[in-house]
Amino acid sequence: MTRPMDGPVRQAVRSAERHTARRRVLLEWIAVHSLGVAAALFFTLPFVFVVLTSLMSDQQALTRDLVPDTWEWGNYRTVLETPGFGTWWRNTLLYAGLGTLLTVVSSLPVAYALATFRFRGRRLTLMLVISMMMLPPQVIVIPMYLFWAKQLDLSGSLWPLIVPMGFGDAFSVFLLRQFLTTIPGEYLDAARVDGCGELRTLLGVVLPMARPGVAAVALFQFFYAWNDYFGPQIYASENPDAWTLSYGLESFKGMHHTDWNLTMAATVLVMAPVILVFFFAQKAFVEGVTLTGVKG
Repeated sequence: MTRPMDGPVRQAVRSAERHTARRRVLLEWIAVHSLGVAAALFFTLPFVFVVLTSLMSDQQALTRDLVPDTWEWGNYRTVLETPGFGTWWRNTLLYAGLGTLLTVVSSLPVAYALATFRFRGRRLTLMLVISMMMLPPQVIVIPMYLFWAKQLDLSGSLWPLIVPMGFGDAFSVFLLRQFLTTIPGEYLDAARVDGCGELRTLLGVVLPMARPGVAAVALFQFFYAWNDYFGPQIYASENPDAWTLSYGLESFKGMHHTDWNLTMAATVLVMAPVILVFFFAQKAFVEGVTLTGVKG
């Protein structure tokens, strides 16, 4: 037999359980977002410190101050007027832009063949591509340098770094191949039935559908070339007219080793293009990287 107080007690218990559940959800929300804010601060605070230091005077940059007393925007003008800085910019744009274009143009047909064609040795070829990704560039740097410098006499320039990109890149081929496998084969069959050859199918059907994957590969290659220090050090160090921003920044830091404000301003100018490119292309970049793992 139910006592008269059972109903109110039961309701109170349910209300307490709902309150506890809501409190648990709120605490989980606070914990997750707190971790997110902490992670964001961890990655952004160094960049904020660099920007603030770049706007300080020479004397204040050597102190413990975190905020500039006077905002010295002229530091950026001083860096841009440094002899050779414009040349470093031009060389870096040539290296990153032309290298990215050559990598995409040469890697896309190979990835298309590995993703759609059925031929003997296809799996072995894919395994060779993957194995090339595991080969550090330092392993072959000596024979490659002897070839470009001694045989072709191209040392002191960026061409030993740009020309090989026209023969494909293992990582780009693998990433594009993974993305192209997500494209339904019915589209390719329909194009072939309409009389399209493989080249026309690749350019007219596959390429428009593979834009996110191509964008991801292009961004990866652009970032690599823009930040590359090892390659220009090997091939272009003897010729200042062939230096890139990454290598020239080291020389700039040596000339202004006590002017931390100018060094930070130069660092900001080197990083800014990469940040802007990623900011405007992050949607295509994330989509391309995500979809490459949908189908193997």
